[in-house]
Amino acid sequence: MTRTFSVLAALVSLGMFASIAVGLWVFVTEDPLQKADIFLIHFVLGLTTALGILLVHCIIFTYFLGTGRWVKEVGIAYKLPDAGWPKLTRELKRSTFPPALFAMLFGIATAAAGAGAQLQAWHWSIHATLALATLFVNLWAFKIEYHNVAINAHVMQSVLDDVERIRAAQGLPSNAQALQEEAESSRGSV
Repeated sequence: MTRTFSVLAALVSLGMFASIAVGLWVFVTEDPLQKADIFLIHFVLGLTTALGILLVHCIIFTYFLGTGRWVKEVGIAYKLPDAGWPKLTRELKRSTFPPALFAMLFGIATAAAGAGAQLQAWHWSIHATLALATLFVNLWAFKIEYHNVAINAHVMQSVLDDVERIRAAQGLPSNAQALQEEAESSRGSV
């Protein structure tokens, strides 16, 4: 997940930088025809970036909800102490969600302010200020999310290692052997 998140965060960051750059280009362009063409690029790029911001942070929400639940269920099934891995996954989730939510809200506010600026209902500086704030809040959130995703990957591997030790101590086959046996039995029943 760290690699996938890194790629998505980099793409969204590039989208934010490009949206801001094209927005500045619109602002300094004086020819009305050229300005309209550049504005259309800014609009599409900004809207796509805003959706990308929502997508990336929603993926993070889903990832921590799913892996947290998995760690909890495995912990219950194998009687792992709650004070260990399950508690750590809850803490990771709780420290990740607020920055991700703020990043999403800033992206939404920037898009709304852009619509307000386009309709000349709001001053352009509100949109520009929110765009810069969105960039910084998202970079801050990406740093926290990446750190927590990396820790969570370690937690999941540690849970698997604990499960393997417990299975071996109880004389049960390893997870790999159990999965192989299950695959063979499902092929035989087809």
